[in-house]
Amino acid sequence: MNKTVKGILIGIGVLVLILAALMGGFYFKMKSELKDMHVLETRQVTKGVYSIKDSYVNMFLVQDSDKYVAVDAGGDVATIRKELKTLNIDSSKVVSVFLTHGDGDHTAALSLFKNAKIYLSKDEEQMINGKTAKMMFIHNSISRKDYTLLDDQQLLKVGNTTVKSIMTPGHTPGSMSYLVNDSLLFVGDAFGVNQGKVTKPNTFFSKDMNLAIKSFDKISNLSTAKYIFTAHTGFSSVYKDAVKTELK
Repeated sequence: MNKTVKGILIGIGVLVLILAALMGGFYFKMKSELKDMHVLETRQVTKGVYSIKDSYVNMFLVQDSDKYVAVDAGGDVATIRKELKTLNIDSSKVVSVFLTHGDGDHTAALSLFKNAKIYLSKDEEQMINGKTAKMMFIHNSISRKDYTLLDDQQLLKVGNTTVKSIMTPGHTPGSMSYLVNDSLLFVGDAFGVNQGKVTKPNTFFSKDMNLAIKSFDKISNLSTAKYIFTAHTGFSSVYKDAVKTELK
């Protein structure tokens, strides 16, 4: 083996070791962050609002007569199917799914909701169509391509349910929160809740923390809001107290 080939092989070996170390460090950091997430059990949280637990993430259902509007779609199809059965809710009764963003732990069970229209923000489409990577070489994708894109402050009526879209970028470029029936605010990963107060999103998983903090202004002065629901840190039933905080 000549020196040139040997040098190339050594270089490749070093590169592989560096990548392995980086991936290992990322994996253990990710596991550590996930352990700090505290989600709601599968249950009725308040009248007409249901949380569905999928490991370290919640999706939510808002009841409208015998139909349901979903916020996000969980991280594992089998788990979501099982938890829906626990609640005695038929997935065919879900008529809309509003995605807060395109990460896999929020979109995996879309295939269960065959009768549902799918919505997400215009600015988030880049995260699911291969244009923008989630991190390094990792790209998001979703199983449904028949989605509808939403603008900031767009108001929709789904049956008797009203949904207002609110752009809250930072965790991802197109993260969107939803104010449902004027009183229920769903923020996905855009923010957390700790001891009854709104907090910044998880730093490790978020793309632009400065932008996330600026987005707080968009959801901190909603005069009709009563509840705020997060994907990974539970909820607050006293919105006005929850937003009395300063994010830094």
